[in-house]
This record gives sequence, structure tokens and C-alpha cells, in this order.
Amino acid sequence: MPNIRSLDMKLVDDLFDMGNGYVLDFSDRTMSSFFVEELNVDIDDPAYRDLGTSKAKRLRCYLNKVDLATSIKTLKALWDYREATRKDSRREEWVDNAEGRFLSLLNRMQGKPDQASAPQGEPPKPAFDRPKIILLKQKLIELSALEPQPRGYAFEAWLTNTFNVFGLQAREPFRLRGEQIDGSFQLQGETYLVEAKWHSAQTPAADLHAFHGKVEQKAAWARGLFISNSGFTPDGLIAFGKGKRVICMDGFDLFETLDRELPLDQVIARKARRAAETGLPFERVRDIFGH
Repeated sequence: MPNIRSLDMKLVDDLFDMGNGYVLDFSDRTMSSFFVEELNVDIDDPAYRDLGTSKAKRLRCYLNKVDLATSIKTLKALWDYREATRKDSRREEWVDNAEGRFLSLLNRMQGKPDQASAPQGEPPKPAFDRPKIILLKQKLIELSALEPQPRGYAFEAWLTNTFNVFGLQAREPFRLRGEQIDGSFQLQGETYLVEAKWHSAQTPAADLHAFHGKVEQKAAWARGLFISNSGFTPDGLIAFGKGKRVICMDGFDLFETLDRELPLDQVIARKARRAAETGLPFERVRDIFGH
């Protein structure tokens, strides 16, 4: 039995501006981010593409496929977003008696009788697993106690595991004719090559230029992520310059991502977008997501 009957789904379409496959003002990227950050849900999961791949079709499928409580929680979150953005943009209400009709819809959904014998929806697949995030943070802290050489290998293994926890399809370190690449991963259809360092000193411009040279020798669509636990020298970042195909993270970025339970894939995507907007390869997580 669907969570939302066909007649009510038309109201959902109207309330959330779902004509022509859209949902409110979301792009594919911002809708994915919204579902991860507000609901810990991967709305891009193939399970929600039974009706099609547009944002509206995925949302309709999701609302009737998940359990009733999750469907209601999702509608409430979307309503809060709708009202916040509508008021910020001073947009006039486009549905007659919108709030009243929305609350009536929630009442109808919440007032459904419990049908133990009827097929029930399943909780959505979480975008990230909180116990795993806690364990990753603990393992990152424990790396500090290792000697430099084993710590370097352990750091690479930790990164591979962390990328996979967030669905980034990590590939372990590999060599190309004597050239060491510390790994790679997939994000939003893009391939990122990874350089990872855990040294006591901050990473200088020479290391950044060397890694950028490796990236430039690969396919034109390849990008690079340079992770330096100790960070980067300010002069080195200036000397490295703008407009490169490499973005940067330091150890504080990694720890804060896990400590604040931010999805790593969304953090990297936001860093890439900020780099595209400013040309700068490094901006801290706290500056992108706020303190």
C-alpha cells in the first residue's frame, strides 16, 4: 500500500513545484546534499529510479517506497526548506491554502490504520553509517602514535577505507612506470587522483606542483586531491597559484568532517565547487560549512 494516494501526490507535486521533473529550486547536486544533510538519505540510490531519473520522479518513488515515518519526516523537511526559501526570495504563495492542505495531508498519512499484514515500506539506505564514522575518527587519532613509515602506509589504508564508507569507490595505491599515485576515487562522475602525506612539516609548493604535473599527464577530465595531514605552507599555496586541477585538504579538515558528521563526498564536492568559483585550491571545511 503506498504511503501517499494518487490524489494526494498531485498536491505534493503542486506544493513542491514538481512540474517538468523539478523539485523546488534544487539542482541534482543540491538535492543530493539536502537529503544527505537533513535526512542521512542517498536519494541517488538506484532503488528510487523505478519511475525515472528526474528529481521529481525519484522523489515520488522514494516517498512511496520508504516506511511511512520516513516519508512523513521527508515531507516536513521539504516543507521547512520550501518556506525558508520562499520567504527569503519573497516569492508569493502559488498554492491556495498551502499550509492548511499540507497539514491535512500529514494528518491523513499519520492517521492510517496499522496494517500488520500489508507490505510495509523499508527504512531508506543511509547515506552514511554513524558507528563507522565514530570508528574512523578514532582510527585517525590513533595514527598519530605510529612511527613515520608505518604511519604513512596506515594513513593510505585509512583513506581508502574512508572513501569507501562514503561510496567513493576508492582504488588503492598504484604505480605507473615508476610514478607513485596514492589512489583514486569516483565522485559525481569525476575521477580524482589522490596524493596523501603525513609529515611533521607542512607541504610546500614543490610537492603541489609535482602532484599537479602527474594529474596533467592523465586524461583531461582527471582531477587531483592532495591530502596533507600537517597542512600547507601559506607561501606554498600562494606560489602554487590559482586555476589548477588540484584541491587540498589537511588533517584538521579530515577530523572536522568526521567530528561534525559531514559526508566526505559532499565536503569534497563543496571544495571542488569553491575552487571552481575562486580558483583557490585550499579552503577549510569550517569556512565552507560555517563554524
